[in-house]
Parts: sequence; C-alpha cells; structure tokens
Amino acid sequence: MTSDVTSLTATDISAGIRDGRFTARAVTEAHLARIATHDAALGAFTAVTRDRALAEADAVDQARAKGLPLGPLAGVPFAVKNLYDIKGIATLAGSRINRDHAPATRDAALISRLNAGGGVLLGALNMGEYAYDFTGENAHDGPSRNPHDLRRMSGGSSGGSGTAAAAGLAPVTLGSDTNGSIRVPASLCGLFGLKPTYGRLSKAGTFPFVASFDHLGPLARSTADCAAFYDAMAGHDPDDPVCRDHQAEALVPMLGRGIGQLRIARAAGYFDRYADRQALAATERVARVLGAAPGLEIPDVAEARAAAYVITNSEGGSFHLDRLKTRPRDFDPETRDRFIAGALLPAAYVNKAQRVRGRYRAAMLRLFQDIDVIIAPATPTQAPSLGQKTFELGGATLPVRASLGLFTQPFSFIGLPVMSVPVWLDGETLPIGVQVIAAPWREDIVVRVSAALERDGVVASKVASLKEPA
Repeated sequence: MTSDVTSLTATDISAGIRDGRFTARAVTEAHLARIATHDAALGAFTAVTRDRALAEADAVDQARAKGLPLGPLAGVPFAVKNLYDIKGIATLAGSRINRDHAPATRDAALISRLNAGGGVLLGALNMGEYAYDFTGENAHDGPSRNPHDLRRMSGGSSGGSGTAAAAGLAPVTLGSDTNGSIRVPASLCGLFGLKPTYGRLSKAGTFPFVASFDHLGPLARSTADCAAFYDAMAGHDPDDPVCRDHQAEALVPMLGRGIGQLRIARAAGYFDRYADRQALAATERVARVLGAAPGLEIPDVAEARAAAYVITNSEGGSFHLDRLKTRPRDFDPETRDRFIAGALLPAAYVNKAQRVRGRYRAAMLRLFQDIDVIIAPATPTQAPSLGQKTFELGGATLPVRASLGLFTQPFSFIGLPVMSVPVWLDGETLPIGVQVIAAPWREDIVVRVSAALERDGVVASKVASLKEPA
C-alpha cells in the first residue's frame, strides 16, 4: 500500500476493498498520513478523529474476513464540515463561541447513515464562521487554502470540505449550502458538488445558518462518488421537520443513462453580464457539448438574489441575536456586522423578499415545464487570492466575499437541485465550475448530465499536486 490510494475515488476504494487489493485500515492510514503531512499548510481540518477512523476501518476488514455483507461505502474515508455533530467533539460551526459548548452526544444523522454504509469518518473540517462566508477564510482557525494554488481561496463556507477533497485528504467530504456554500468551493477547487433539493437530506444534528435555505450534500472527485454518497444518505428522517417523505430515486443507476432527449438551455443575461472570460468559456464549453439552446432569460433573477440576501440577513441575525448581545467581540467583525444589520431589517423588507421568493419560485416552475436542465456558471471567476477584497465584474467593483455567490443564490433561494461540475480550460492552472440545474426532486437529471459530461471528458476533477513540507 502506497499513498497513491489517496488519489483514488470512493468508488475505486470500495471496489478495491471488496476484492482484497487493499484493506480498509491501509486506506485509512494512507489518508491519515496525508493529512498529517499536508494539512498544516492547507488548513482543511479542525479535528482529526484518528482512533475512531481506525476502529471503523478495522470493523470493515473484520466483516469482510467473516464473509459478512459489506455496505456500499465499505472502507471509504470521508470528512464533514464542522457544523455536523460528531459524538465526543464540540460542534464549532466555524465560530469561537461554540468552542465553549459541550461535546456532541451523538453523530449527525447523515454521519450515522454513512457509517451504516461502511464509511469511515476522518474528522471535522474548517469553515466560514457560522457559514456566513463565500471565501473559505476563517478568522479563528485561519483560511482553508486552495490546494491547486495555496495563495488562493478555497471558497466557502464549506472551504475545508473543498480543500480536503481536492487535496486527496479524503475522497468525499460533506458540506452545507445555504446560498452556494457547496457549489462555490466545488467551483474554485475543481470538484463535483451536489446540492440536492431543499428537504431531501436530513439536517438533524447540524448547526443551522438560515433554516429555510440550508441544504446538505457531498463534494467529491467524480459524479459516481456524489451519487453513491447521496444514495447512502437519502431517506425521510422524522427528526428533521423539513426532511420530506418524498420518494428518492437512487442515483447510482442513473450514471450510465446519458442525456437522451433532455431539453437543455443555457442561462444568459444576468449570468453573462457578471461572468468573467473563464466563467463564460467554461459555461459555453459545457453548453455546446450538451446542445443547449442559447439565450435563456431567467425572469427577475437579480431581484431574486437581492431577496435571498434580505432573508439570509434577517434569519441569520435573528438566530444569533442573543450571541450578538452577550458576546459581540467573539465574532469575526465582518460576520458580526452583517448579522447585526440583518437583525435590524424592517419586517416590511423581509415580507417583500418573501413575496419575491414566492413569485420567483412560481416563475421557475413554469419555466421547467418547457425545459429540463439549465446550464449556468457556478462562480463569476476562478479562485481569488487570499485576502482579496474586491474584483471587477460587469463593469463594477464588487466585494469578493458577497459576490462569489452571484450565480448560486438564485437557485438555492428556491431549493432547486444543482450539480457544480469542474472545467479545466486549456492553458489554465485553476479550475472553474458550471452549474447543472433541474426542477425540484430531479437529482437524477443533474447526475445524468454530470456523468455524461464526465464520461466525454468535458469535465473532470483531479487531486492537487502537493509539495512535501520543507
């Protein structure tokens, strides 16, 4: 066993363990060794559950030795954003304040489901404070760096999730996505990032940001890995009041179905106006291969994004009001000030934003009567430099921290399923993502499109080349 196993996908790892090419313990040890070697420079993990991981790996090996059935994720390492409860560890949610909390008494629901499928938990991952971030820069734990260029952002708020998967520290990671926090790091780090339909996956045992927008999902280096982890996590959970008892079609069988007669269109207007050259080129490449109809104008998309920000600020500020009153100095000042502004928003503004949300959702559902898939850029640019505050987009100077979600917010706002797929343009050393968007509950469609693009070599993910520390 060599460290090369850390470049394998989850699907390949599980197959190798099943046929005896390597053991779950050896796979786990290889990933733990890579974390020990590289994470100090990367900033992906805030806690490594070494003893637990080895015990879980040993249990898989023992089951195989006894000829017992193995789960679909047998021996596959994974790690989770530190807003997921991990038994025995305080759930940080990227904050200083939560460090005073008692350790969680049980795992989040999705961790338990992945363990039941044979997955091996490696630990908790860095994130933006209370998930209010698109950059991957945490004021308390430091930034999670982009493994393809350590001088650049990983994206947020699931920054550690993007860093760990792209660096080969874990083949699959879990993030959360309220306004784009799976898709932004997937885009900047060159990963497949699946944001399912709102209410599809259980949020039980996770720390909320904006309860009416929050989604959970995987980041991985292949479509198949996202599908396998989704299948292991899907299913109604009565412990989550918004987890719908909606039949979840397994995604792994969808991988080879192709795009068939899917009606596909490329978003234009707003999405062209704020996308830079690389974002436009990546989106056009994907759209051209899929035969997407050009020039789709999504109605009121800019107004929808503005309404998403109003609701985000209001819900987030209200949720954190007691902490803002009692421990204001323990917040990242940028996060604190936005939460305070949200807590002070007039109710009339929030009510108007909710009306916009309802109208926009109805308009999008009408649009999906005529098309099956929308193609749009995931981020307006490739990864900005760490510490960068502004960039030029659409002829204006815009703040990086807020504007990396320009293209993701209009879709999470109404809970649509989306896959961000990674594109490597010729001559570029950094990736950029493209969104594949479908109607509610149609994760099967976004996986079919993603798998077809990956099979044709249009999109791809790769483990970053990391230098050995001096």
